[in-house]
Amino acid sequence: MPLTCDHLLSAHLDAWDAATIHPFLTQCQEGSIRPAQFNIWLVQDYRFVTEFTRFLARTLAAAPDQDLDILLSGLQALQDELNWFREKAAERSLNLNTPRQLTCQIYCEFMGSLVNAPYAVQATALWAIEYAYNQGWQLPGPMPAPYDEFADRWGNSGFTDYVNLLAQQADAALAIAPAPVQQAAEEAFLRVAALEQDFWQMAYSAEM
Repeated sequence: MPLTCDHLLSAHLDAWDAATIHPFLTQCQEGSIRPAQFNIWLVQDYRFVTEFTRFLARTLAAAPDQDLDILLSGLQALQDELNWFREKAAERSLNLNTPRQLTCQIYCEFMGSLVNAPYAVQATALWAIEYAYNQGWQLPGPMPAPYDEFADRWGNSGFTDYVNLLAQQADAALAIAPAPVQQAAEEAFLRVAALEQDFWQMAYSAEM
């Protein structure tokens, strides 16, 4: 039986909950997150997204023809997202040239390590990364300003629809992948889950 995204979620529920349910997100929803902690996350997330853009481009290069349109739509959206990050940083007087924290660097290196991975592995990792953002910002429920803008960006229904399309593409790739590739995809999923948990936690343990 081929591996699917739904199977990964059900088989590793605890790991996925840890990736998408975190005090950082809960405190954003409560309005109790310290501004300094949120700013650490914001700057590091920008540094992450710059590398994620390259990861998506590499995944696009490996994709079959039928997957190109969806991936291209994601790549185009990232141009707007990077500009939006710059606007938010300017509003908060943040320096986006701040070096990557170790947690961010490890995550970026993981994405880079997938450059020669089979497409099924890349597609699974891509879906997992995007779904973690979508669920992380959606699950807590409505957030107060200024965090509502961030929740709306990644928790909105349109982004959920995009993530579901990524899952369909990953499932199709996994359906024809041999067992070792499916195993590698499962390992990539678990690695994303662990890195997402670490990334939220970084706001509490890192410095600007």
